[in-house]
Amino acid sequence: MKFYNRDNELNELKRIQDLSFHDFSRMTVVAGRRRIGKTSLVMKSVENTPTVYLFVGRKNEATLCAEFIPIIAGSLNTFVPEGIQSFRLLFQFLMELGTQRSFNLVIDEFQEFYNVNESVFSDMQNIWDSYRKRTHVNLIISGSVYLLMQKIFQNSKEPLFGRSDNIIKLSAFDIVTLKRIMEDYYPEYSNDDLLALYTFTGGIPKYIELFCDGSRFDVEGMIEFMVRENSSFTEEGKNLLIEEFGKNYATYFSILSAISGGINTQPKIEVALGNKSIGGQLKRLIEDYDIIVRCRPVFSKEGTQAVRYEIQDNFIRFWFNYFDRHRSLIEIKNFNGLRNIIEADYPTYSGKMLERYFKQKLAESFQYREIGSWWESKNEQNEIDIVALKLEKNQAFVAEVKRQKKNFKPDLFSAKVERLKDKALAKYTIEKRFLSLEDM
Repeated sequence: MKFYNRDNELNELKRIQDLSFHDFSRMTVVAGRRRIGKTSLVMKSVENTPTVYLFVGRKNEATLCAEFIPIIAGSLNTFVPEGIQSFRLLFQFLMELGTQRSFNLVIDEFQEFYNVNESVFSDMQNIWDSYRKRTHVNLIISGSVYLLMQKIFQNSKEPLFGRSDNIIKLSAFDIVTLKRIMEDYYPEYSNDDLLALYTFTGGIPKYIELFCDGSRFDVEGMIEFMVRENSSFTEEGKNLLIEEFGKNYATYFSILSAISGGINTQPKIEVALGNKSIGGQLKRLIEDYDIIVRCRPVFSKEGTQAVRYEIQDNFIRFWFNYFDRHRSLIEIKNFNGLRNIIEADYPTYSGKMLERYFKQKLAESFQYREIGSWWESKNEQNEIDIVALKLEKNQAFVAEVKRQKKNFKPDLFSAKVERLKDKALAKYTIEKRFLSLEDM
């Protein structure tokens, strides 16, 4: 797959590189979930400039250094003394080299130093502070484990706190980019195909690249490609999250499984988990792991009890809903059975994702100051899919979302809007819309 999007991030990385090479060294942190394209972005930004790329594997420190020495020597065409067995000495060597020449130093999967030698962080801090103003090294640090990267660079008790000049957090591709990819790889795509790509990948570059390799971008083709023997999708959710959660992952998995299945309030989740108290885990899933969000009706107060939890990541939501929930089918290699379940459920499941698609589309238009849903806690049937407040004062956009226009009930929707107007939008001019696949 060719390189898409990331213009803003590339421009920022180029700007920082220029400062590093001509002024003094800068440290940039590139963070984001696995498969988001961090390494591709970083390596694109350093094309045609002298670059050392070091990947931190979970190995003995001396072994890592033995692997790094020939990489450094070859990348910079320089002599590196043999026998260096600590990253502290290797980093000091590179910074000393930076007093004489300009180059990029990329350290990938940086958080793995926790498993190699945790003192690397304080060693780097001391060396960086000593050399930074008299060297020309563009140091780019990349990492995938969100919690650890946050801890390393944003926890005031950690040695590298405050040392990064920039932190770039990568997001998934936007809707415009998804459409461009479909036009390039499957020009005859339907809106349902586009919705499927959004539903299955959430715009994560690696998953889209896999579909490119599989040459399938129609709904049925994508499902068939994902659900087959030796598919990388079947274990992806587990591989993605176990390292984040550690040995206590089972409770977190149970919570995410419940939320993906529509059990989305704290009391109901606790009942589903055998009346287990989960307040602490929910808080960590929001604040530490950035995996779920706490949703409340538009206009409701901060302390409202009408709170629902949603999984932010489309792929993780899909994975828990089908691959994790139907693990027994995967274990006995009944991929036909799982495909049938997904295909039968797709119209209902994708209808919910269509609402999320339109909310994202509204957000990417930059014309709104708040976007959400509205419901009454005592009558959840009285719910409106999308309520968006425009930047202009007292202007609101209200919409109901269904896959097919024939399923809309105008009178019922009008009654709900009147109820919302009475409760919260009395002074607003309201634009009402029905949104379906045709409006994507």
